[in-house]
Amino acid sequence: MTDDAQADEARTLAYIAGCDDPAKLKTTITNARRQQNEAVIRAASLRLYEVMPSALSGTPEHDVWRSVYALEDTLKSERGKTTLLGRTRQKIARDGEIKTVADLVLGKTSDGFRMLIDRGMVDHTFEAVALRHPAHFAAEVLEAARARLR
Repeated sequence: MTDDAQADEARTLAYIAGCDDPAKLKTTITNARRQQNEAVIRAASLRLYEVMPSALSGTPEHDVWRSVYALEDTLKSERGKTTLLGRTRQKIARDGEIKTVADLVLGKTSDGFRMLIDRGMVDHTFEAVALRHPAHFAAEVLEAARARLR
């Protein structure tokens, strides 16, 4: 990579870090895909997952939706078409974010969990969500989360 290309990438990464506009981040991702710039694609995607949830940042609800968006985008990239987590979204609508995370962490290991782990997005798993917000989860959920992440 030339010095100019490195400087352009550094400016783009700095822009991404401060961007709160999902549309602009999506445009950045599209441009980076065209240029095959994996570092920019990853940075813009992770930032997009952070800014998309409507819940207040730092809450378990925000983290749950950040995880949902990350997995849906991973599936979209892999399959080439939009794939929503229909069952997970229905369960969240019915039972709420906290109960959904608890039930899924206590259940069998999902393909989605493996996909996020394989792509270096451990902090986007529901197990990580539970461990970041221990006051909201029972001890058995936290232990299951720790065991799965080991």
